[in-house]
Amino acid sequence: MTAGLNDRLGDYVAIAKTLGVDAVVLVPGPNFTRVVSHPFMSHERPHLMAICADGRTAAIVPNLELQSWGLVGFDGPVFDWRDQTGYAEAFADFLGYLGLESVAVEGQVMRVFVHHALLAAQPSLRIVDAEREISAPRMIKTPKEIEAMREAIRISERALERTLTGFTLGQTEKDIEQALILNLFAEGAEDHAFRPIVAAAENAARPHAKARKVLLQRGDALLIDFGARKGGFCADITRTFFVGHVSDEDAEIYETVLRANRKGHEVTRAGITAHEIDDAVIGVLEASPFAEFIRTKTGHGLGREVHEAPYVMRGNHMVLPAGTVYTNEPGLYLEGRLGVRIEDVVLVTETGSESLTTFPTDLRVLPC
Repeated sequence: MTAGLNDRLGDYVAIAKTLGVDAVVLVPGPNFTRVVSHPFMSHERPHLMAICADGRTAAIVPNLELQSWGLVGFDGPVFDWRDQTGYAEAFADFLGYLGLESVAVEGQVMRVFVHHALLAAQPSLRIVDAEREISAPRMIKTPKEIEAMREAIRISERALERTLTGFTLGQTEKDIEQALILNLFAEGAEDHAFRPIVAAAENAARPHAKARKVLLQRGDALLIDFGARKGGFCADITRTFFVGHVSDEDAEIYETVLRANRKGHEVTRAGITAHEIDDAVIGVLEASPFAEFIRTKTGHGLGREVHEAPYVMRGNHMVLPAGTVYTNEPGLYLEGRLGVRIEDVVLVTETGSESLTTFPTDLRVLPC
């Protein structure tokens, strides 16, 4: 195996030892991709690898993936299987070879049928959900990973400005969504990190709204939440604009959210907890006249996935080390009228924080 692959596998050897299990079992997803540096699909064909506490490794690989698997440098035994014969024998041989009595798995990633296949092959196998521990090595980003995120953000910001430059009052939410997607790819995105949220007026009060074929009107709030994917890493940015005019009350709502967002930047530093950040950010909203319109926490980790650890919310006392990246996205949502959210991507540093997002946050009224 390559040195880099050995190092990454070593992380899970240590996790297996700490958890007191025989092995960590990974399935295709962000942790799997981090280990082998190659994206494999999660579909109807089981594909998994085990990293044992004693350093041994093995994998179950669909036969049609063997050529691709050969590129990753994994030199443990491989138990392959074909669609025509099924995978039951591969699971039995895999577990029989390793002699496992207990394994830790990713509870948010492993699908039920893979879990059942493990137990069918060995009913006495103890399976532990260790999502948090298995995902922990991804929380601290490497310089290369941070640079991939910077590029994803730069692409996203250029695409947003192109979309706003082309805005006219005769557009619908769907028109803006489609233009934004085209602009993301025109600016160099490999993919979009998630389906963009483009929502105006009362639709913006739904935090995860879907774009409608509804014409924007003068005075509407326009919320755009989106991101490019580049180098396997995600951007996640939200900005809220106003169409042609903004009322005094709406401007006050916007400035309240902006103060909360800025508080998040202000308090972030290595060693702070997710709870403390959320308490500071949401505290600004709670102290305002609009406290009843709080619907969401401060944010979430960002990296290979749009939502990953740490989850920045009260009650999560996880300490954030330098190299952690999270979204700072306070919002206020007035049902039936408007929603305002301002989201930046924040890098935790030893001395404070750095906003990887540079798109201006000052209130912006779109001319029409």
